[in-house]
Amino acid sequence: MRYGGHRLLSILTILAFSLAPAALASAADPEIDTLLKRPPGKDWVTNGGDLTNQRYSTLKQIDTTNAKQLKGVWMTRLKGSGAGGKYSFEASPLVKDGVMYVITGNDDVFALNAKTGQIVWEYWSGIDQKISTVCCGWVNRGLAMGEGMLFFGQFDANVVALDMKTGKVVWKTPIEKWENGYTITSAPLYYDGIVYSGLSGGEFGVRGRLTALNAKSGEVLWRWYTLPGPGEIGADTWPAGTDHSMRGGATIWNTPALDPALNLVYFATGNCGPDYDGSMREGDNLFCASMVGLNAKTGQYAWHFQQVHHDIWDYDAASPVVLFDTVIDGQPRKGIAEAGRTGWVYILDRTNGKPLIGIDEKPVPQEPRQKTAKTQPFPRGDATVPQCAEPIQGYEKAGCIFDVFWETPVLMQPSGIGGTNWSPMPYSPDTGYFYVPGTVRTSAFTRFGDTWKLGQRYVGGSQAAPISSTMSGTFTAIDSKTNKIAWQHKTPYRIGGGGGSSVTAGGLVFRGEPDGNFLALDAKTGQELWRFQTGFGADAPPVIYEVDGEQYVAIATGGNQLQGSAYGDAVWAFSLKGQLGPLWPPPPPQTIAGPTGPIATGVDTVKIGGNNVEYSFLPARIRVKKGTTVTFTNVGDLPHTATAWGTERVVPERMWDTGSLNKDGTKAITFTQPGNYYYICLPHPWMYGQVIVED
Repeated sequence: MRYGGHRLLSILTILAFSLAPAALASAADPEIDTLLKRPPGKDWVTNGGDLTNQRYSTLKQIDTTNAKQLKGVWMTRLKGSGAGGKYSFEASPLVKDGVMYVITGNDDVFALNAKTGQIVWEYWSGIDQKISTVCCGWVNRGLAMGEGMLFFGQFDANVVALDMKTGKVVWKTPIEKWENGYTITSAPLYYDGIVYSGLSGGEFGVRGRLTALNAKSGEVLWRWYTLPGPGEIGADTWPAGTDHSMRGGATIWNTPALDPALNLVYFATGNCGPDYDGSMREGDNLFCASMVGLNAKTGQYAWHFQQVHHDIWDYDAASPVVLFDTVIDGQPRKGIAEAGRTGWVYILDRTNGKPLIGIDEKPVPQEPRQKTAKTQPFPRGDATVPQCAEPIQGYEKAGCIFDVFWETPVLMQPSGIGGTNWSPMPYSPDTGYFYVPGTVRTSAFTRFGDTWKLGQRYVGGSQAAPISSTMSGTFTAIDSKTNKIAWQHKTPYRIGGGGGSSVTAGGLVFRGEPDGNFLALDAKTGQELWRFQTGFGADAPPVIYEVDGEQYVAIATGGNQLQGSAYGDAVWAFSLKGQLGPLWPPPPPQTIAGPTGPIATGVDTVKIGGNNVEYSFLPARIRVKKGTTVTFTNVGDLPHTATAWGTERVVPERMWDTGSLNKDGTKAITFTQPGNYYYICLPHPWMYGQVIVED
């Protein structure tokens, strides 16, 4: 058993539970607990719809016969909160008794009249804009609800409770320090008097964990560390006599699920740290890239399944786990599934963590310097995205899912920026299908040495999409009984890091796209039935609810920084009685990797994070004369680099690097040879720039 890493704390905590069951029971919210144990109808009271994370609504006023009649009922702007280039708007609103609650990428919370969109109250977080331990954009993926309060994690690693009626703070509990590399981006889960929250920060050499808090007081009840200490379960999967596991990542990016009958809480974990360098952490490295079940009351370990052994590809398990009941070989089974960055759906028995549909250990390529695992789990069934990269001129090798690399770039798919990222995977008990968003994108992997320093990035390498390579997506219905594709859409844009969806008893799947369109599909066939242009990147998972007998569908639209969709601060609600038409489409996201925009001539200064777009070079493309000194200045909030990239990276005389620049940091680079110089930010390899040097 592992419990907070401290046996004494474990004993005292378990005693506290056993001695005070009445106190815990009195803290619970019977109404919310009842709603959480069944699929949502009138209200939507937790991020995943209910405790299963199925995102399945029982409402069916809107169905396959009338979905084409949908129009906007209201569209509310949230006063500029989280509207900017460094933010993403990815939260599912919650709805209870005609009031909607939504949180933005700046950790600001708004209560809206769910029928009219009128703002009822506002909570402004005042979050420190200089927080520098940010992986992938400022984002908050949602709220939890219970005991008259709303619960959420903030970017500064505080868990906060607000009074639902007023928006006033009831309590605030720090569960870590952002200065040490920890943030919170996922929506928590509330059930039976307990709030469960994960932590982000896998790129900063942190120690992942699940924290359980008393909902009434905010007191920490227990912690379960996803990285084992000496003598704990999984410790033998890390090098003996070292402390590498204490900074090995395995953070929890997603909302847990919970089965009250089994008294188990479930979640999936992220990549190992350092991300791309396994040379010093020989072994399978539990509990990185794993699905885990714990006792929901005490945090005692129940089971685990590791999706990727000794991860060196950034194959986070970042999408929320989904609980479902099924029949296999004539026998009723309790299932759990998770959509991985590998492109597979992992389908297990949630009572014990064993595969429901076969998962085979198969030999994989080896790189002794990376201490690679000899085998990897291969689920039987279909992948939702390609798992082998196509050759690209200038790169020596194009490999497949578990191929290996060292210091020479190697192309791979799906890569750590492909497959399914944080986006949820709904499940319909009517069709038996999972609905899986995916990103199709090639990465060039390379390893370099890295030294761990508290609160600084610790990744040991990088992956970036090769310049001019294509980027697209898939949306796939996977049959839960076979793990095979029932139907699939090829999408022009990446949707694995957005494109969240929900499914209804009316036979519909609602999903957004980064080009601003909001869609209704036939859940059984995949046929598109309705499309509406929201005017902003529609990357958040929608919700379905009812007020005064009328069914609504709502979605937060404000863009997704990773997918490059148009930012904003709008929430839309739709119904069959709506009167609002679509907006003009926003600029579409990129489908080709590399710098975009006009080429600026005679410019010798590049601002990193200019125009309030944190993850950008401004201008991204410049043309200069041979011998020009170009000055790179970081005007953003986070540390960034400008580092030579592409095929020139393997030519020593064409290598250059500003090194890590903190806010207001400056570095001058002189370009003495004519040529075309591409560069990226190593910590954020979706940032591209170009310097064209002429005689």
